[in-house]
Amino acid sequence: MPKYIFITGGVVSALGKGIAAAAIGALLEAKGLRVTIQKLDPYINVDPGTLSPFEHGEVFVTDDGCETDLDLGHYERFTHLRASVVNNYTTGRIYFNVITKERRGDYLGDTVQVVPHITDEIKEAIKSAASDEYDINIVEIGGTVGDIESLPFLEAIRQFRYHVGKENVLYVHLTLVPYIKTAGELKTKPTQHSVNELREIGIQPDLLLCRTERPLPPEMKRKIAIHCNLDPDAVIAAMDVSTVYEVPLSFMEEGLDKLIEKKLALNLREPDVEIWNQVVERIKNPKYECSIAIVGKYVNLKDSYKSLEEALIHGGIANNARVNLEWVDSEAIETHGVEHHLSEVDGILVPGGFGSRGIEGKIAAVQYAREKKIPYFGICLGMQLAVIEFGRHVCGLSANSTEFDVKVKDPLIYLMESWYNHRSGKIEERTADSQMGGTMRLGAYPAVLIEGTHAFKAYGAKEISERHRHRYEFNNKYRELLTSKGLVISGLSPDHELVEIIELRDHPWFLGCQFHPEFKSRPTEPHPLFSAFVGAAIREKRELFQ
Repeated sequence: MPKYIFITGGVVSALGKGIAAAAIGALLEAKGLRVTIQKLDPYINVDPGTLSPFEHGEVFVTDDGCETDLDLGHYERFTHLRASVVNNYTTGRIYFNVITKERRGDYLGDTVQVVPHITDEIKEAIKSAASDEYDINIVEIGGTVGDIESLPFLEAIRQFRYHVGKENVLYVHLTLVPYIKTAGELKTKPTQHSVNELREIGIQPDLLLCRTERPLPPEMKRKIAIHCNLDPDAVIAAMDVSTVYEVPLSFMEEGLDKLIEKKLALNLREPDVEIWNQVVERIKNPKYECSIAIVGKYVNLKDSYKSLEEALIHGGIANNARVNLEWVDSEAIETHGVEHHLSEVDGILVPGGFGSRGIEGKIAAVQYAREKKIPYFGICLGMQLAVIEFGRHVCGLSANSTEFDVKVKDPLIYLMESWYNHRSGKIEERTADSQMGGTMRLGAYPAVLIEGTHAFKAYGAKEISERHRHRYEFNNKYRELLTSKGLVISGLSPDHELVEIIELRDHPWFLGCQFHPEFKSRPTEPHPLFSAFVGAAIREKRELFQ
C-alpha cells in the first residue's frame, strides 16, 4: 500500500505548492521511490477547460485527454509521472459524481451531506491515483487554509490518516515568512496564524516549508517550532532560488528528504541528484545565448504559457544556451508594426490559442519570420496561421480559418464535419457553427513523419505521439496547391488524412505543428522540437561565442 503526503498552503496564494509537491516528488524518486502526484482544486468548475487563461493560467492536457490544472505540468517536468484523469479533481467534479450517484439511487434514500458523502468521494478520488505500482502519493490541496472552498478537502485528508494509519500519512504545510524591509526583520506571526487555523480544523502539520527570501536563523526556526508544536528540525526554509529546478537541491540541503524518510518509517538510499546538478549548471552557466519572441495575446499573464516557457528553457538546456524570452502582444504588432517588436530577435514562436483577437498581428509575425528567414515555430493555432499566411501571400488566396470568418472564400483551416477518433474507433461528428460545443481532439494522437524533413531530423523517428487540444484542422482541399508552392507537409496522421506538421522548403528552420509539444518536455528530457528550434536560433550566432 502506498504512503501519502498531503501538501497544504497558508497565508497567501501563489506560494508554490505545485513546485513544492513536484520537488518533493523529484527528491523521493532520486531516493528510489515510485511517485505519483495529485492536485485537488477547490473551484466548482468540473475542469479548467472552459476557464480563461487570464483567470486560471494554462490548461495542461494529459495523454488521455484530460484538461487539468497547470500544476500537473510541474509534476510531469520534475518526475517520471505521466498524469491522467485521476491526477486532478475539482470540487465541481466531486459534487458532480455525488449528485450523479444520488440521482441513480446509490445512497438508498440517505440525506446526502458534505460529511460523509462529499468527504468519502474525495477520499475515493485520492485512492484512485494510488495504485500498488506507486510507493508514494503526493496530494496537493489547492487554495489557502481558511478559504471556505477548501474545507471539504481538508476534512477529508484529516479523516484519511485514520483510514490508512498514521504511519502512512504525512502533512506538509507551506507557509510564508515575510521580510519587513522597514523593520529589517523576518516575521513569523503569519506562519503561526496559518498553522493555528490548520490545527483548528484538526490537522497538525508534521513539516513546515517556510517560503522566505532570506535564510531562517536557527533561533527563528526554534521560535516557529515552539508556537506550531513541532520539532525545530521539522521547520524547513524554502528559500527563493534562481531557477525552480534548483528547488529539489535546496530541499535536500535542508534535510527534507531525510525527514520524510524518518517520519514515514522508510529505509532509503542517499538521493542521486546528479541530473539536477547538471540541469542547474546548464541554466546558470550557459555557453550560448539567444532571444525568442513569443507572440500571443495572453502575454500579460505568463502562467498562460507556463509549459511553453519551460519547454523553451529546456531547449536552451539541450543547446547549452540561455533563452531570453521576449513577450510580444500580437495586438501591439497590429498597432505599432511588426518591425518595431521583432527586428532584434533570433527566433519567433506563435503559440496556441482561441478566438479572433490579435490574429492579424500573429499573421504579420509569421510573414516576417518567413520573409526574413528567421527561425519560426508555430504551435497549434501558430501552425494554422502559418498555413493561412502562406496561402495569402505566396498562393494569392483569400485565406482564413472558419474560426474567424465562417464565410471566407478559401477556408484553409476549417471545422471538419466528421473525423475518425483512433481511441474510440468511431467516426465522430462535429457541429460546424459550434465554438465550445464542437468535438475537440484532446490528448495523445499518433503521427507519421516524412524522412528528410526538419521534424524527422529532430525526432530521429518515423512514428511519434503528441498531445492535442484543438477543433480546427488543415483543409485537404488545398493540400496540392500549397505543397506545389513550397509548403512541406512533414507529419500526418497514420491514415494520412490529418495534417500534423508543416514546414517550408526554402527556409533555415520554419515549422508548425498541430499539437502541443510543450506538454511533454522535461528539463532532463528536452522536447526534440524545442531543442531543434533553439538550436536553429543560435546557429548563426555560435561564431560570436567562440
